[in-house]
Amino acid sequence: MKGVQNIYHHSYTLSFLLVFLVLVLFHPALSIYVNTMSSSESLTISSNRTLVSSGGVFELGFFKPSGLSRWYLGIWYKKVSEKTYAWVANRDNPLSNPIGTLKISGNNLVLIGQSNNSVWSTNLTTCNVRSPVIAELLPNGNFVMRYSNNKDSSGFLWQSFDFPTDTLLPEMKLGYDRQTGRHRFLTSWRSYDDPSSGNTKYKLDIRRGLPEFILINQFLNQRVEMQRSGPWNGMEFSGIPEVQGLNYMVYNYTENSEEIAYSFHMTNQSIYSRLTISDYTLNRFTWIPPSRAWSMFWGLPTDVCDSLYLCGSYAYCDLNTSPNCNCIRGFVPKNRQRWDLRDGSQGCVRRTRLSYSGDGFLRLKNMNLPDTKTATVDRTIDAKKCEEKCLSDCNCTSFAIADVRNGGLGCVFWTGDLVEMRKFAVGGQDLYVRLNAADLGDRGKELDQP
Repeated sequence: MKGVQNIYHHSYTLSFLLVFLVLVLFHPALSIYVNTMSSSESLTISSNRTLVSSGGVFELGFFKPSGLSRWYLGIWYKKVSEKTYAWVANRDNPLSNPIGTLKISGNNLVLIGQSNNSVWSTNLTTCNVRSPVIAELLPNGNFVMRYSNNKDSSGFLWQSFDFPTDTLLPEMKLGYDRQTGRHRFLTSWRSYDDPSSGNTKYKLDIRRGLPEFILINQFLNQRVEMQRSGPWNGMEFSGIPEVQGLNYMVYNYTENSEEIAYSFHMTNQSIYSRLTISDYTLNRFTWIPPSRAWSMFWGLPTDVCDSLYLCGSYAYCDLNTSPNCNCIRGFVPKNRQRWDLRDGSQGCVRRTRLSYSGDGFLRLKNMNLPDTKTATVDRTIDAKKCEEKCLSDCNCTSFAIADVRNGGLGCVFWTGDLVEMRKFAVGGQDLYVRLNAADLGDRGKELDQP
């Protein structure tokens, strides 16, 4: 019996020693599975130490793009086999060699390079530190700095979600913060393997009468608008092919005294989705397990009608017609010769001037609404009063319902020319265009555009 006990004792000791050796030898590998960093800790390139979010979806650390001798601090999906980056800190100021340290200094996160020079910082103004400061990678991919005793999002000292790069993650916001003046927008990578800022942006244009998101390419100080989201109608942007009724994704748009912002969130956390901008395109990708790759849910621009300069004033683009540019009923081509050559860029003009006494409205279905530079919105008025209010304004040329939910509420009014319109086979929204009664026909305002 004593011999059995000795054998058991030696076996137990041997097992303990083996476990101890494993812990010692592989401690650096095990230490990466933490999601916070305190002021006494740091991340360095040489140690390969990273932060991993609770749940293991996201990972933060240093990376070097293939073929480049530059190092970046970034966040990527840990569970997706295809390396996919969601955020880059020092995208325009990379480390030129594998000497880099991320640490907390006072109440700032600082990325230190060779010769102890700062290449990136959170740049917060100095204030009295009330309690220990920590950096944490949250489960949603948001890298935050906060006091150790405050986990409330309103108490974050800094967060990466306020400084998007090329990717919009669930719960991240795009748009304008009226209180801080911060504008959150996406900027493409310069190339597939170069995370520095590229020429394509997706941002909220607040200079319009009614804000909307614009896909912009800016090169050599030339700004070219490539695609518009259209205004939010309570459920969607008419120019964005998001799908309503998905059981795993919900879209949200907020416009109030504090902010104008778009976001989305996932009701099924096992499914990943991201909105990503690249050169000239905006794409939504979705990853549904057990898939090994991202699936492109939709991409913009998708077709010739997404071009903002194809058809001119009072003309709309329709993929189901040939040519694609069409004058609204009651309008004729401004330049017949060029129109017959399938150049609709000069648009159309009214066949009959408005009379301002007896005008009516033509309903255009399934429309991406006109550019909102000349639009105004009244969200308090009953939708049934839109027609009456537009007719009372000599400058009003069309209207649409502002919020299409629950029978409709509020009105969007346009003055001046209507530009950059397209007609969808499905989706979009009704647009009511003002015409002289002579162009409405016998059916008056109930007349629909074919």
